[in-house]
Amino acid sequence: MRPRVAFLFLIAAGLALAQSGAKNGEWRTYGADLGNTHYSPLNQIDAGNFAKLQLAWRFKTDNLGPLPETNLQSTPLMIGGVLYSTAGTRRAVVAVDAATGEQLWLHSEVEGARGDNAPRKLSGRGLAYWTNGQSGRNGDERILYVTPGYRLIALNAKTGVRVPSFGQNGVVDLKLDDDQEMDLETGEIGLHATPVVAGDTVIVGAAHRASGAPKVRKNVAGYVRGFDVRTGKRNWIFHTIPRVGEFGHDTWENDSAENTGNAGVWGQISVDEELGMVYLPVELPTGDIYGGHRPGNGLFGETIVAVDLKTGQRKWHYQLVHHGIWDFDIPCAPMLIDITINGRAVKAVAQPTKQGILYTFDRVTGQPIWPIEERPVPKGDVPGEWYSPTQPIPTKPPAYGVAAIPSLDDLIDFTPELRAEALKVVSKYRIGPIFTPIVVSKPEGPFGTILTTGVTNWPGGSYDPESHILYVHASTGMVSNGLVPGDPAKTEFAWVSGNAAPPGAAPGLRVQGLPLVKPPYGSIVAIDMNKGEILWKIANAETPDNVRNHPALKGLTIPRTGRQSNTIGLLVTKTLMIAGEPGTFTTPTGQVGAMLRAYDKATGKEAGAVHMPTGQTGTPMTYMLNGKQYIVVAVAGPGHPGELLAFKLPE
Repeated sequence: MRPRVAFLFLIAAGLALAQSGAKNGEWRTYGADLGNTHYSPLNQIDAGNFAKLQLAWRFKTDNLGPLPETNLQSTPLMIGGVLYSTAGTRRAVVAVDAATGEQLWLHSEVEGARGDNAPRKLSGRGLAYWTNGQSGRNGDERILYVTPGYRLIALNAKTGVRVPSFGQNGVVDLKLDDDQEMDLETGEIGLHATPVVAGDTVIVGAAHRASGAPKVRKNVAGYVRGFDVRTGKRNWIFHTIPRVGEFGHDTWENDSAENTGNAGVWGQISVDEELGMVYLPVELPTGDIYGGHRPGNGLFGETIVAVDLKTGQRKWHYQLVHHGIWDFDIPCAPMLIDITINGRAVKAVAQPTKQGILYTFDRVTGQPIWPIEERPVPKGDVPGEWYSPTQPIPTKPPAYGVAAIPSLDDLIDFTPELRAEALKVVSKYRIGPIFTPIVVSKPEGPFGTILTTGVTNWPGGSYDPESHILYVHASTGMVSNGLVPGDPAKTEFAWVSGNAAPPGAAPGLRVQGLPLVKPPYGSIVAIDMNKGEILWKIANAETPDNVRNHPALKGLTIPRTGRQSNTIGLLVTKTLMIAGEPGTFTTPTGQVGAMLRAYDKATGKEAGAVHMPTGQTGTPMTYMLNGKQYIVVAVAGPGHPGELLAFKLPE
């Protein structure tokens, strides 16, 4: 038995190394580790003192760009006592003293027309760090980020000056050397996510202009590339839309692979350095809700693809949505988690989605951890559209959120009058379970199909490697998707997103200003990943003022509803799960703002809260410096330009 015990111990040690969270009190990569667990083992701040946190410093971004940034989405890094972040509408890079918030240096690029035409502007979500691990004269530390104009820039981490040996004077033009031609000023491609550095490779994805009414079918393709972190030389490229002769090309019927674009990776990319594998969450091809021009399942649209870190060669893939026409593109990082299934240690990858479904695979082989069934789905009747007869649905875990309005039972029912109004509203729309087809909008109805705005979006989830519990935020925001004929003067598409209802006839998806569906409107869900079971679900955030003070609800006891937002990221520490709130609310004492809350990881019970001037917009991170643990979170909102808030315990 002894050799077997030793063998199992070595396996467990190797597994723990793959997703152990942030190390040494620092925060060196966007998601804490390359598996994007958003976990730190720090425990100075706990349930007993969280409510005592005080503001240590704040870094305002008002002047970093031509306009105030009201949606600061950055998660900073902290290395060696320096905090690095992107900030402002120009996407400047700032380095500040992590103890005081004092600015140490700033780098900003003015890209002219190229920046003005960028499809992905503003601050972005952060940056990447690389070091050769040496000190003194031989030391080399770099900060890498992607500008709004889609250029990869390497900066000296000590000075903020471009690294001249990288690319052309510190710049790699990502619109070049991409196996396709595009206009350097108007080509619709960019990135909000951070580049990812693993070993000596920096990996960059691609994002496009969000649109249900694209202009052309053959949009820019969102290929993924790996570059040498020292020189900027391209090492490899992965064609997310397969070319002739490449695997997956036959899933595009009528040669449609040559006449479409997008299929970018706009969410965070994850890496298992031990396995030498990169995990790509690919979005859908051109046309968010219409795909008649691209018949077939269309690999690698809405697919998790594992590729080799050094070569970019495909190792395995799994398509989550066949022939996507619901804007369910994979929005966030595949989470690398090490779990135990029936006593067996498994290296897994878990993918949160806009659908509110968590897809879980063996990250070595790509085999589902629990069976995924191809279930029949309804066929729509949009002229020219191609429909997949089935879609993959996991048997475990159960869906953690609702991506549609499955039945009338999901509608608001605080009072009989409100429910009657809700029934009247939905009578003009099509409702149904996930994968209910989009409809052609008609003046007499239906005006569209009601679907989610995304149960989970770019922040993704977080994971506790000790308890094997995954945490994810879920939203119930709803939107109507309808199709109308495309105007040939504006688009090549036969059908585009639109509403054919007569002016004033289409009701909004609210009832007297209240959400159409039952609360909670925003939730945090804990999932036991050893069992594939939901442990608990709680409403996140205070009840909005317009709900709490609504005259139709006067005299009723309404439990905390949470608030709609699919952009709330979660931080997990040794002792707590931490999350902020979207937007602002007014407390009974008249204080306006939002709260940063701590929760018991095992039960979801609130363990403390501190006030913020406005809502969370970036995922929190934490670090230890000079014996003190800090928590930093980006906040912003209308009338409140973005800023970084740093909290610590009182002296």
